[in-house]
Amino acid sequence: MSLLEVKDLHVSVDGKEILKGVNLTVEEKRVHVLLGPNGVGKSCLLMTIMGIPIYKVDSGKVTFDGEEISNFSIDKRAKRGIGLAFQISPAIRGVKLGDLIRLCGGEEVDKYIMRSSLRTCFKNRDVNLGFSGGERKRSELAQLFAMRPKLLLLDEIDSGIDIEGLESLGKEINSFIAETGCSSLMITHLGYILRYVNADRAHVLLDGRLVRSGDPEEILDQIKERGFGGANDG
Repeated sequence: MSLLEVKDLHVSVDGKEILKGVNLTVEEKRVHVLLGPNGVGKSCLLMTIMGIPIYKVDSGKVTFDGEEISNFSIDKRAKRGIGLAFQISPAIRGVKLGDLIRLCGGEEVDKYIMRSSLRTCFKNRDVNLGFSGGERKRSELAQLFAMRPKLLLLDEIDSGIDIEGLESLGKEINSFIAETGCSSLMITHLGYILRYVNADRAHVLLDGRLVRSGDPEEILDQIKERGFGGANDG
């Protein structure tokens, strides 16, 4: 059964068209990966699904869990079960990470969230203030996991993090998906996250259009051999 359906989606930012008729379906309990070079509209697609206001839907629609959400506000989408981890997360001085996580999900999530990725001393630091790249990613995932969304939107979770840290994050993502039965749509520029996350389907986005969908390993191998443009030939 489909959890997310994007139909003929055209999106512009400041009058410039970014997405040019995207069609995408993410089924329940499935992990989809979005690949493509910089500047082709990958983040735009995730931001539009989340409802970030500067991304204007010119035509098309977004349906989530059987309900059209194209005109929903960000908070309404979040309450329906959509969660987004940003590629570059902001630092918030004066707000402790542990307090923010409890605000996202309540006291009962403390033990669940703080297993291997966050320690007590980490919880007591201001959100992302002075955090390394890997710590920011763990912080972002902890906040997202606390909300227990039905759909995880992950924007380049594998950027700015070393291989050891990425393996740890991959295990956390796999574990969360297995435990909750949620779906995920994740962006990866270089495909590193595919070494550690069990993906069901991959898509290639070029110039605001999806040009290829299929098996993640096959598509990634093709990209490595022929570049992103070569994926359009398959």
